[in-house]
Amino acid sequence: MSTCFFEAAAMKEKILFICLFPLAALLLSGCVAEMVYHPASGVEQSPADIGLSYEKLRFRTSDGVALSGWWVPAAGAEKTVLFFHGNAGNIGGRLDTIRIIRSMGLNLFIFDYRGFGESEGSPSKNGLYRDADAAFGFLTEQMGISPGSVVLWGRSLGGAVAAQCAARHPAGMLILESTFTSMKDAADDLFFWVPGFVLRNHAYETLRYLEKVDIPTLVIHSPDDEVIDFSHGRRLYEAAPGQKSFIELQGSHNYGFLRSEDVYVAGILQFIANVR
Repeated sequence: MSTCFFEAAAMKEKILFICLFPLAALLLSGCVAEMVYHPASGVEQSPADIGLSYEKLRFRTSDGVALSGWWVPAAGAEKTVLFFHGNAGNIGGRLDTIRIIRSMGLNLFIFDYRGFGESEGSPSKNGLYRDADAAFGFLTEQMGISPGSVVLWGRSLGGAVAAQCAARHPAGMLILESTFTSMKDAADDLFFWVPGFVLRNHAYETLRYLEKVDIPTLVIHSPDDEVIDFSHGRRLYEAAPGQKSFIELQGSHNYGFLRSEDVYVAGILQFIANVR
């Protein structure tokens, strides 16, 4: 064989080593969580910046972690949204979501997971599940909100947390927006070369949780989603066992709800009104 062939082979091995070495180093050092979660600590905006009154709340999880959230009430509201945000930033970057939910005449309790915003601790799958339990308990027990009037609403990673919460607590309805069937399935779509065991502690098996949910479920997804393929939304919808509905958006993973705001709001309000 020619010298060029061996040089090309050696170059491929070098490129592969350069690409995989950082991953191997992270795995060996136990830093997979740093690849999975992308929190921001500084909460730079609040509902007051969009003219809404709110109350800042602090509450604790079963393992003693203090979490921070906002209560944004709507006069005369019959339903209360417990919102689980996606995997980046913190609640300070969710003002568009807060604005839209309040425009629907719904109370809103939005909080930061451990390690995000002004919440203590570091994120982990079991930690986020504890955070969801604590938020639901605080809302229904400390604040006196009827469980049946609670809308568990999760976006992206938050959808997996909301689904797990719905499988454990007697809420009124569930909304899954731009959510994956599992973290592994989403990773397989984007990073097929990452071995499955890398995410064994970050499974977030939304599809499996959803099979245990017996409350009305709304699934929202966009065919334009470049992060979580549209097929994830369809599979979640098909798996939902009870009353269910689907809203198809247009636009990207992070901005589809804004690009399709009229369809988004109308569909959610219709779903809530039609829940039996």
